[in-house]
Amino acid sequence: MPIIKNKAKRDEIINLLTEAYWMEIETVMNYISASVNLDGVRAEEIKKSLGADVTAEIGHAQQFARRIKTLSGVVPGSFKFKAGQKSLQPPKDTRDVVAIIKGVIDAEQGAIAHYNKLIKACDGVDYVTQDMVVTILGDEEEHLREFEGFLKEYEGE
Repeated sequence: MPIIKNKAKRDEIINLLTEAYWMEIETVMNYISASVNLDGVRAEEIKKSLGADVTAEIGHAQQFARRIKTLSGVVPGSFKFKAGQKSLQPPKDTRDVVAIIKGVIDAEQGAIAHYNKLIKACDGVDYVTQDMVVTILGDEEEHLREFEGFLKEYEGE
């Protein structure tokens, strides 16, 4: 017997979890490329931060995947992936640290908005998923704040 008996609600939550899973996977791909592609002395701190964030984002993707399975869903394979993070694509100028910072901010804001939607969908129905997403939301808010701080420093110059 499924954990959430209301099939429509369970499907809604699984779909939102699946979207969150893909968002994290795409973020990992883009953080890896940015942490490798950026050039220059000024880029080093950003590269280090993105490299460290990859581990956290993979962990989030794994949590979403496990929860999808627990709710009787199926974690999709790569053929279902559709990219959407336009602002995190590698800039032509590999020294354009600000473009990457703004791309990270955009991605984190998108994740925060989606996770708030997921939290609301779970309210009163699936407290385990809700609690997990609240914790992940906190991580994303910290990432956002960190990169907003980086942007202040770069735009203040």
